[in-house]
Amino acid sequence: MPDRYSYRNNNISPYLAWEKIPVNTKSFVIICDDPDAPVGTWVHWVIANIPSSDTCISEAVPKVNTLDNEAIQGVNDYGEIGYGGPAPPSGVHRYFFKIYALDTVLQLPNGFTKKDALSAMENHILGYGELIGRYAHK
Repeated sequence: MPDRYSYRNNNISPYLAWEKIPVNTKSFVIICDDPDAPVGTWVHWVIANIPSSDTCISEAVPKVNTLDNEAIQGVNDYGEIGYGGPAPPSGVHRYFFKIYALDTVLQLPNGFTKKDALSAMENHILGYGELIGRYAHK
């Protein structure tokens, strides 16, 4: 992953796009996490209720609870709202950007977590995709 997406640099979220949207999709959820973190899987981003009409998310999404398109962002493992980029202590880490197509719009409180989103998504997933980025501390 380019340095501009890392926590120590610009800490901006990357542009992501998707296609082949399942029929009856009402919203999308994106979760980014790092399973290589020494403390266990580290959550870098959780964003829910992305409208089904959207086929991408722009670079540098604002770090606010609710976006202009009504998508909502949860708390990452830095304790912050929105995207928190890679900051591995050493070695190359993998960053899984997972997108879920849902048959509903989730009801989640401000400050929701990955765990909250996964629980609310249960029995509502129509489709799934992922992109893996790699980043090492330089």
